[in-house]
Amino acid sequence: MDLLNTLVDKGLRRESPTREEALAVLATSDDELLDVVAAAGKVRRAWFGRRVKLNYLVNLKSGLCPEDCSYCSQRLGSKSEILKYTWLKPEQAAAAAGAGVAGGAKRVCLVASGRGPTDRDVDRVSKTIAAIKEEHQDVEICACLGLLSDGQAARLKDAGANAYNHNLNTSEATYGDITTTHTYADRISTVQQAQAAGMSACSGLIAGMGESDEDLVDVVFSLRDLDPDSVPVNFLIPIEGTPLAGDWNLTPQRCLRILAMVRFVCPDVEVRLAGGREIHLRTLQPLALNLANSIFLGDYLTTEGQAGKDDLAMIADAGFEVEGTDTTTLPKHRADALAAAGSGCGGHGAEGGGCGPCGDAAPADAVPAQAAAGAAVSTPAAGATVSTPAAAEGSHADLVAVRRRGAGTDLPPNA
Repeated sequence: MDLLNTLVDKGLRRESPTREEALAVLATSDDELLDVVAAAGKVRRAWFGRRVKLNYLVNLKSGLCPEDCSYCSQRLGSKSEILKYTWLKPEQAAAAAGAGVAGGAKRVCLVASGRGPTDRDVDRVSKTIAAIKEEHQDVEICACLGLLSDGQAARLKDAGANAYNHNLNTSEATYGDITTTHTYADRISTVQQAQAAGMSACSGLIAGMGESDEDLVDVVFSLRDLDPDSVPVNFLIPIEGTPLAGDWNLTPQRCLRILAMVRFVCPDVEVRLAGGREIHLRTLQPLALNLANSIFLGDYLTTEGQAGKDDLAMIADAGFEVEGTDTTTLPKHRADALAAAGSGCGGHGAEGGGCGPCGDAAPADAVPAQAAAGAAVSTPAAGATVSTPAAAEGSHADLVAVRRRGAGTDLPPNA
């Protein structure tokens, strides 16, 4: 197929495809799907080999957000029966992070609901970063706290944050249909502030919100222009109680085409298989590892993910390997640029990334039960207000499990 040969050649040269070529990937037939995956897989392996980086989410504060993002169960006016709790204490977040690190995670993502942090919130997160780094000195820390104000990115960087996540989510043209309480430009500004402060930028998208192929291509080309080091690809989890609860627009085949298109447009970037992979890709998840070189291990913010032990088995069975702490995630040219910008972490490894090795990860048979189950910890945060919802109802309750375990709860893992 001439299109795929052209895209592979461009990907190996870090050259951008045209919009028409990107759209053509999304328009391929099911008969052509394996050819598309194989072609994008060549690009993925050229830059990242057969390594899969593991990332772990710690939800520092859940629910009660004043923003109205239609996809989010924590949004203003949400009727989703999710866990709601106030800020975790630093030692509680550190314990949760430790479960992920023991499971093989190289990066811990600290997330908090809200429009953006206050200066006091930045102080809280800085103390949390210090608590995690005290126990796991070289783990990567990515903060995701919403829109940043002047000076906050630098303060997070000084506190030890290696990266900052803020997703664009959808195209600029359709952004107002999804969110009205802030703008697309606000999101771009936050990513640029993180980059200016010397942090590695992480910014991605959510597919499945009713967008067109053109919208998907638009947001991915916007991401290429923004040039983050990591691009998480989320697939909408239509949680009951949100405006998009009925939007089940994705098939496993479409998810694979979207991931392939992202890989062709962003060939040398860490493409992360993120929220919704379990319910939309289902049994085709292993194929997606040929396109993405990074996944989240275990649970997400307000929903339960695949058990961590199943993630590790899937990676091994598909012929891939968990990325070791002595390996730099990013290609050398990206890791060198990041180190020159002052980040000091291109995803670990002594060469190019600016960090020394983190030490050996725990072997798979040494993973604590809570990490293997995809949960964080079972003890509630001191002083946290915890609301435990009743059992979820609705026609898709068998596919979407609201998180009821881990940090911020009083329930044991897998309860």
